Amino acid sequence: MDLDIQIIRTKSPKEKPQSEANLSFGKLFTDHMFLVEYTEGRGWHDARIQPYGPLAIDPASPVLHYSQEIFEGLKVYRRKDGGLQMFRPLENANRMNRSADRMCMPQLDPEFQVLAMKTLVELEQDWVPHAEGTSLYLRPTMIADGAELGVHPAHHFLYYIICSPSGSYYKNGMAPIRIHIEDRYVRAVKGGTGAAKTGGNYASSLKATFEAQAKGYDQVLWLDGKENKYVEEVGAMNMVFVMDGKLVTAPTEGSILPGITRKSILQLAQEKGIPVEERPIAVEELFQAHAEGRLTEAFGTGTAAVISPVGELAYRDRSMILNEGKIGPVSQAMYDNLVGIQRGDLPVQRVGDAAELGREDGGVPPHQLQRMGLVLQIEDVALLVHQLCDFSRCL
Repeated sequence: MDLDIQIIRTKSPKEKPQSEANLSFGKLFTDHMFLVEYTEGRGWHDARIQPYGPLAIDPASPVLHYSQEIFEGLKVYRRKDGGLQMFRPLENANRMNRSADRMCMPQLDPEFQVLAMKTLVELEQDWVPHAEGTSLYLRPTMIADGAELGVHPAHHFLYYIICSPSGSYYKNGMAPIRIHIEDRYVRAVKGGTGAAKTGGNYASSLKATFEAQAKGYDQVLWLDGKENKYVEEVGAMNMVFVMDGKLVTAPTEGSILPGITRKSILQLAQEKGIPVEERPIAVEELFQAHAEGRLTEAFGTGTAAVISPVGELAYRDRSMILNEGKIGPVSQAMYDNLVGIQRGDLPVQRVGDAAELGREDGGVPPHQLQRMGLVLQIEDVALLVHQLCDFSRCL
């Protein structure tokens, strides 16, 4: 995609946080943002990085009335050697395009999306925190724009990326959460927009989550919208169960967002030889497996938490406690390995098709990867290529 990125630097830089220990999620934003526009008949144009600030949209803008909107989320990490590393940005760019197709929005070349992320991160690199567990969160977003009412695809769109330095998800340690299995509301149905990362899916989840939290639970485990008995997502995460020595998870078949963290966890497990099953999982099967001692752990997977272990599952008048309410060994190992990959702490041992990781300081030499056509060089920001870490050390 032949499109230059203009850079307009801010004349009023913000004050950076004095203490990284006080960083939260999504409340502080960097000095700049990336923006590119799409106009029907013209395509994508006017790519630029500009000072962070409000968007000027018309009150009749389609995004405000018909929710034609999609977004992504990924992180940039600071390695121990001071370099920066992004986790699987091409996966996010490709998923962005799948969401765009479902929501009748224009697709944007995945490599250009990654280039935009890289260029913005290079400009904002001083905002990437150093402390363990911290990161710079990137939020690519596309919205319908214009000044016209009517239920039809918009003719003008905005794609933008904002950055937010974020603190550790587990400030007080990784404590298992209490989950309410929701049997009244549903998040999505097959044929709907559940597999797209669009705002309406999250808005529709708020009421059930609010009611569950009022009862003392941390999150909601969603069931399928047809029979209301098969497990789907937990909150905004994918759900994984450790059952009969296998990782068991629901298939992403139209109503479940195909998570990139989920994909990474399953790939790591398969590389180690842990069996993985993607199949429908009924709530009754979970209770039976738990009673028989075959269900030992459960955890959610997602960008923000990486791994969120589950200590309790409650359904109607029944409840089960998993692993005595403690973090299980598989959950801990998965977390340690994936975070190690994300932060560049684990050395890459060989090239494969599972995890994607670019390293500047170890593993397969960059020149070898270039010959194999697997690496995308972006100067001091290490992008992801097809490599695998040694998973055996943590299991």
